[in-house]
Amino acid sequence: MPTASTTPANVADGGLFCELYWGTSLAEAWSYGPELSQVHAAPDETAPLPLYGFTLPEEPFLLAERTPKGWRIHVPPSARVEKSLKGDDFHPVTPEELTGAPGRASLELGEGVTLRLVEGELRLLVQPSVVKERAGRFRVRDVAWLITVAILFLSAPIAFLTMGPDPARIAANNARALQSAHDKEEARRKTLGLDQPMRPLTEQEKATRQQDGGARVNVPASFGVR
Repeated sequence: MPTASTTPANVADGGLFCELYWGTSLAEAWSYGPELSQVHAAPDETAPLPLYGFTLPEEPFLLAERTPKGWRIHVPPSARVEKSLKGDDFHPVTPEELTGAPGRASLELGEGVTLRLVEGELRLLVQPSVVKERAGRFRVRDVAWLITVAILFLSAPIAFLTMGPDPARIAANNARALQSAHDKEEARRKTLGLDQPMRPLTEQEKATRQQDGGARVNVPASFGVR
């Protein structure tokens, strides 16, 4: 008995990614999160998808809407649709794959499928933005861990202030260092004999320090030296 195929939950829960090309040059790119249920396009910069150059039956134009299987893409009436599966070459979409009245055609955007809407030189590529795994909610253990980290982070500056150097102890250490330097300087001066104050010389000290020039000799005036 055949079973109905179901689209994986990650595709149904994913977002939408669009790229607009002018020829082979990428002009714009947009990404829409899974929280959106519809994506509208219009030739307006304020539109969710600013789309210029495509013929739209109304503005804004419903380009994509979420379905239980993922996304349904509505094709602009003057655009042709091509499809690529998992990065293969693009091929035209068959009429059997389209649903809706002429000018209001649409088709499902499945897993691994990229649609290319072509009108003139413009090419709009649309593909699902797959969510591989939903982020789990915070557990009590995670919250407790975050609180612990926050407490440790905030307590570090407080511990530095409370357990840091004592200003009185720093002043005492500086005083001891200055006294030690003074004592060393006094010892050096004493070794050099500079610890005694200077005093004037006595007459006896002056006499002993006079230079001896020898006995006085009288030289005749007619005595010459050559």
